[in-house]
Amino acid sequence: MVRYLSALKKFSAFFIARKMKGKKKDIKSKKEEASNEENQLEELKAQLEVLEKEKQDLQDKFTRLFAEFDNYKKRTAREKLDLINSAGADVLVSMIPVLDDFERAIKASGEEEKEGILLIYNKLKSSLIGKGLEALETQVGDDFDLDLHEAITKIPAPEDKMKEKVVDVIEKGYKIGDKVIRFAKVVIGE
Repeated sequence: MVRYLSALKKFSAFFIARKMKGKKKDIKSKKEEASNEENQLEELKAQLEVLEKEKQDLQDKFTRLFAEFDNYKKRTAREKLDLINSAGADVLVSMIPVLDDFERAIKASGEEEKEGILLIYNKLKSSLIGKGLEALETQVGDDFDLDLHEAITKIPAPEDKMKEKVVDVIEKGYKIGDKVIRFAKVVIGE
């Protein structure tokens, strides 16, 4: 029996040693697997960073292209509107001398003709105003403004307070909207 026990101890020791040897191999292989997984994880993280950067670059490019296209649309719409307005402005500018001639005819005519001329003048003037033409209100004594006036000549000022002011208005100025299409021709005092 002793022998039997001794054989049993040897067998169990052998069996345990063998089992441990298999576990060591399993542990070693699990460590290798874990190491491989960590390496793969690091590679995936690096790839993720690259993809995130590419995504950010593409979003930035998209945003810029969208803004550029939006600016293009606005610019072309503004140019189209300016073209339409300038085409209409050309017709209005060509009618201004006719308006000036009517004003001269009113001043030079007698009472009988004045009524008919005034009727036609007022119709023409109201039509032009309806199309957006506005007369610049320039009066004697106004400050000289380069944005609104064109100085034809300078004369000695009748009074000291008239220096660098409008002394006489030769021709009215006109504008369409905010754009001056003909500057008022004035004489200024010096």
